[in-house]
Amino acid sequence: MEDTPGAPGRSSDSELPALLIEAVSYAEERHWEVAPGAWLVDGDGPARCSCGDPGCEAPGAHPVGDDWRGRASAGPGVVRRWWTETPQASILLPTGRSFDALDVPEVAGCLALARMERMGLQLGPVVAVPAAAGQVGRRLLFLVLPGVLAKLPEMLRKLGWAPGRLDLVARGEGDWIVAPPSRVGPYSFAQWARPPSSTNRWLLPDAAELINPLAYACGREAPAVAARQGRTAVHQHS
Repeated sequence: MEDTPGAPGRSSDSELPALLIEAVSYAEERHWEVAPGAWLVDGDGPARCSCGDPGCEAPGAHPVGDDWRGRASAGPGVVRRWWTETPQASILLPTGRSFDALDVPEVAGCLALARMERMGLQLGPVVAVPAAAGQVGRRLLFLVLPGVLAKLPEMLRKLGWAPGRLDLVARGEGDWIVAPPSRVGPYSFAQWARPPSSTNRWLLPDAAELINPLAYACGREAPAVAARQGRTAVHQHS
């Protein structure tokens, strides 16, 4: 029988690494599949990704091995073993299974979030993460029911937006999100902007309910985002 928290011979939860506690919680309490990812290695100079690639575009925030989707598990015992063996591994949650994610710039996401709350929309968890390579600023990931990846282009067209005009993308089958409290930058961590709770434990929203306020906010912020990206590009080439 598996040891339980506080049992003799096993450390209490307060003494366990935070990543292990949270990874097991995602599997045990929410039945989300989990996979261990890369992590950041400190040393001389900037922190580097454990994958060893000096040009890694997602340091500490990507899968380890091509078979990661097949290995992802919602078994608490399996997850506990992974993070016991590699306690620094980032926590990856595959999309396209229990949920998909709508990925938007943080400023637009905050505007949309405030509007959604005023409208009384049902909301699920929202993750805040640092921007990936080629992006500017932080990102908000709105968890929604699976299936949005194929539907998003048509949903945006119906709102008058051509594909690619908005910085609003879907993460579905074959993709992943980095879950809190994973470290995904020298001084940055994935965080919950709107944490999982008893009210959104199982009832994730349909993307169709959130797409209008998200598209509106992204469209409103599009000129400012383009200007920030332009300044970043000039700085990088100067």
